[in-house]
Amino acid sequence: MRLRERFEGLLFAVLAAAKELYGERLVTLAVFGSVGRGTPRPDSDVDILVVARNLPRGRLARVAEFERVEERVANLLEELAGEGITTSLAPVIKTPEEVNRGSLLFLDMVDDARVLYDRDGFFRRFLKRLRARLEELGAERTRYAGTWVWVLKKKYVPGEEFGGLKWW
Repeated sequence: MRLRERFEGLLFAVLAAAKELYGERLVTLAVFGSVGRGTPRPDSDVDILVVARNLPRGRLARVAEFERVEERVANLLEELAGEGITTSLAPVIKTPEEVNRGSLLFLDMVDDARVLYDRDGFFRRFLKRLRARLEELGAERTRYAGTWVWVLKKKYVPGEEFGGLKWW
């Protein structure tokens, strides 16, 4: 079976497990990075954004809760490893309020996120607003030293501040 198809099966299983774990609290499940772009390698991790209500406080507590999703897909991960696909889940777990406060992490999701589940279009609306704000700023995504970077302000002078600007 092709690599992308194997990752698709994993995403389907992760979505089912996340729906079971978070239930009505689940707002969004999106995949980003190489798997989101559809260009995974056998060793690509699966970058996942989980947006849910009433999350435990703190990153460690949230990851501990998410481990139940990982437990549900553990057999599939082992099966993939037996095929030479040595992937793992890399969750980012946020509340809707935290998403709305913004994060540099969301910049790359503007173009590369694939939304698997989105209650009431929450995250799609957020990305649309972010995309509009980036256009308003004249920001652009460009290649630099072999990787993609965002230039949020053209002709930036080192040390110059353009803070105080809520850019999303």
